[in-house]
Amino acid sequence: MRLGYLPPLMVYCAAGVSGLTGIVGTFFIKDYLGLSAAFLAALGFWAGIPWALKMPIGHLVDLLWRYKAGLVYLGALLITASIAIMIGLIGSPGAMRAVMPAEAWFVLSVLLSPVGYVMQDAVADAMTVEAVPHFDERGERIGEDQVRLMHTTMQMLGRVAIIGGTVLVSFANVVMFQGAEALPEAAKVDIYLRIYELALVIPLLSVSGVLLAGVLKRREARRLAALGRDRAEIERLLHEPTEKTAPNWWILGGSAVFVAFTLGIGLSGVPYGQEIIFAGSFGIIGFMITRLLRELSPEAARTLLGTVIVIFIFRAMPGPGAGASWWMIDELGFDQSFLSRLDLITSLLTLAGLFLFRRFMAEKSIAHIVVFLTLAATLLSLPIIGMYHGLHHWTASHTGGVVDARFIAIANTALESPLGQVSMVPMLAWIANSAPPHLKATFFAVMASFTNLALSASQLGTKYLNEIYVVSREVRDAVTRAVTTPADYSELGVLLLAVTAIGLLLPLAAILLTRAAGLKSA
Repeated sequence: MRLGYLPPLMVYCAAGVSGLTGIVGTFFIKDYLGLSAAFLAALGFWAGIPWALKMPIGHLVDLLWRYKAGLVYLGALLITASIAIMIGLIGSPGAMRAVMPAEAWFVLSVLLSPVGYVMQDAVADAMTVEAVPHFDERGERIGEDQVRLMHTTMQMLGRVAIIGGTVLVSFANVVMFQGAEALPEAAKVDIYLRIYELALVIPLLSVSGVLLAGVLKRREARRLAALGRDRAEIERLLHEPTEKTAPNWWILGGSAVFVAFTLGIGLSGVPYGQEIIFAGSFGIIGFMITRLLRELSPEAARTLLGTVIVIFIFRAMPGPGAGASWWMIDELGFDQSFLSRLDLITSLLTLAGLFLFRRFMAEKSIAHIVVFLTLAATLLSLPIIGMYHGLHHWTASHTGGVVDARFIAIANTALESPLGQVSMVPMLAWIANSAPPHLKATFFAVMASFTNLALSASQLGTKYLNEIYVVSREVRDAVTRAVTTPADYSELGVLLLAVTAIGLLLPLAAILLTRAAGLKSA
């Protein structure tokens, strides 16, 4: 750990702290908004689209290296606006509804925040490269093996910072929701409001990271001046990349087409607009990746392409959607207090998993890691499927009530959590070490754009499955509180089975196909 690593870690930590409002959001949607599981999955697709823009943003970071902090400030402003909307919806719902429906405000809030986070994330990725020194305190060049180790450490610390942020917010949720199950609804709403107000620390944290980076650069400038370096050399060492980046008009032009295409289709309301946008996005980003592959040696290009395909398929697997959470709340009795404790367990064990699997991540290829994670995820999905069919009743009756639904959920979380971030660290370390020096941020952004597009594919798949297997919770009118939609979880069991089967078969097939095509993985 070096002090110079801290600024990007603070920006990453802000992304982890963004999970502070997760539990509140789940209950607020369930109790106060009449949105279906399929609609929420579709909204997740739109919220994922800004992450596909990480590629041009990353290239802009390379082009405007000295002024990249401005994107963090702009992102912080958008995140603040998103949080402020939710504070208004919870604290002054009448005033907000007088302007436009609560559902419309919620959609706006959901769409603003990812734009802010993607801007900050692109800058943080570039800052991780900048944080790794190539010269020691005596001015001598550090060996390549040591630099590679520092890159791996930096990327692992980045994941640790994100998950560390989730640990902090999990502790906060546990404290805030302590005893909430016994509180009247008005008191619970007050807790929701305080949590969103506390979330304003998120943009403050990321901005503080950039300010700290400025302080450290000024300190380094004074050290270099004391060693006799002239002002021009200090400016070059501190504020310019090792190689000057030329504008890649394929990336900038393709990204402009992507933005125009997405906005045009999204605002037009044409049928299958999401599918058209996904296909167009896939084509545009795929084309830009082929341009960047030319910057690599043939061997490295095959490795990058094989890695992209495997990670894309692995991350594109659909989930059960919001219906599974609603079922756990309504049928298993998982309240805010229990879910906050479950989140804390998840965060702590995920953090431990990064250290537990450090050697595994360093020594195994991404293909081996994905096979392991796919098989593990399949096995760990079985207890939830079993509980839908009454497994927890059987285990509780044979253990004197010890192994109930909450016990199974905690045990399952304890096994699953350490695997959460394992697949991403090797890929990020490979990029940091192997991408051209003048295109580090661009390569990070390209990989992030493509793999995050996979999450949009996942949301599309989740939407399709929720349209086939309809799951609904009880919805009440916001004013009269009369039931407008009854709860129906009868098709959730088949939905869970479909998700498990798809999640097992497709990643394994992708690995076999890449091997057959002669591609490698990092």
